[in-house]
Amino acid sequence: MTNRLRSQIEEEEAEKKLVVEEKPETEFPDNFFTQLFTRGIINAETATRALPFVLFIAFLGMLYIANMHLAEKSIRDIDKLNKEVKELSWDYKTAKADLAFKSTLTEVAKRVDTLGIKEALQPPQKIMAEEVKNEH
Repeated sequence: MTNRLRSQIEEEEAEKKLVVEEKPETEFPDNFFTQLFTRGIINAETATRALPFVLFIAFLGMLYIANMHLAEKSIRDIDKLNKEVKELSWDYKTAKADLAFKSTLTEVAKRVDTLGIKEALQPPQKIMAEEVKNEH
């Protein structure tokens, strides 16, 4: 190190600090968006005036989304009810077939036989009104 005055050393350091390269400003390309935002087409006043319209559009968007959710929920409910109707239809058809089977003559005879009632061996006879008058 050489002997130098403190003032000389501080001047050299100040010169080193001051030599800072300044970057040139970058120019934006001249297109629609840069003109829109830099040349004053959209500023605070126009944005404030457009705020109700933007809020209205946002509200419509939320309504659209809510409507889609409601429609999808309705579709799921309809599908669930259709499955339930099919199952109940199968139960109805099964019960109807079982009743038709149990109401046949042979099945009724089997059930009645347990009560002690027997099937008639003679066919039923038709009673005429004239015959009834003659007997009295």
